[in-house]
Amino acid sequence: MKRFLAYGLAALALAAPIALAELETAPLTIESANGAHAFTVEVADEPEEIRTGLMHRESMAPDAGMIFDLGEPREAAMWMKNTLIPLDMLFMDPAGKVIAIARNTVPGSLRTVSPGVPVKAVLELNGGRAAELGIEPGDTVISSVFGNADE
Repeated sequence: MKRFLAYGLAALALAAPIALAELETAPLTIESANGAHAFTVEVADEPEEIRTGLMHRESMAPDAGMIFDLGEPREAAMWMKNTLIPLDMLFMDPAGKVIAIARNTVPGSLRTVSPGVPVKAVLELNGGRAAELGIEPGDTVISSVFGNADE
């Protein structure tokens, strides 16, 4: 039992830096009817980064988030497994237009969250933040992911 526990802890220690490695961050702005809202988001664009997402995070700054760049538009199937905080998920088309918002998704839920149509990217913000800022479908996300940001 002690040997198994030692190997398990060693494996966990080796895996932890990978799981907690910092992702590239980038500025992102959401243009809505009541103004522009600036964020600094982590960019998940590799398969492992997309799979891990915001799992195991205990908090996130109000002006932070994570954008999942799916590459070519595809149907997104998001879930909240191992996610500790409620999130708003914004689904965008290739031009950065918000086509759907899943609000206050439930931490730990295994329910699949999807808009039912192909999307280019998904933006996760703190749960309730989209409503607080008046962000709605039809708004535009300005980001290098969509090629509509000043570099």
